Amino acid sequence: MHAIYAKTNILAGSKVETFMTTRPAYDDRPDIEKLRSQWNKINGIFERGDEWSAAIVRAATAAEIAANIAIRKRFEAESEFTSEFVDSLLVWANGLDGKFTRLIIPAEPDEERKSAWKKLKKQAESLNSKRNKIVHRGSFASEKEARRLVDVAHEVVIALVQPWEPGFSIERKRKPSKRKR
Repeated sequence: MHAIYAKTNILAGSKVETFMTTRPAYDDRPDIEKLRSQWNKINGIFERGDEWSAAIVRAATAAEIAANIAIRKRFEAESEFTSEFVDSLLVWANGLDGKFTRLIIPAEPDEERKSAWKKLKKQAESLNSKRNKIVHRGSFASEKEARRLVDVAHEVVIALVQPWEPGFSIERKRKPSKRKR
């Protein structure tokens, strides 16, 4: 059951509006809900058929949240680290690449799984690279590029989360773009 939260918006002209919502603020949600939120936004972008660059940024964010989930779950299961310390490691690792390079791959004791993580990291590099071009240089993306990179993100997210949440899945809405060419 969802709790009811009061949310206050301050609107233009000093008007204050309060309404009730059953969903906590984004920052107060668990990572798995943040991940689903990002994915829902991606699906909305594909339904509208616009903002392909935004879809890539959302996909990269979803992949990084998935990495956070995998790291937190591993340390929760295999260490006595406090959640505050693990959070500090996530900040220190800084980004999807850092989380793979500094935490996910080194923490993996099984050589076969370590090799699989390295391959997944390699796949994620194209997503992370395009995300950085968009957010740091103002680059744009095509629909084709967005679809390809969202597919990469989907693979990364599933690979990172399912070992810790076996029933986890995210829906990919693949409606064609409504935009005329």
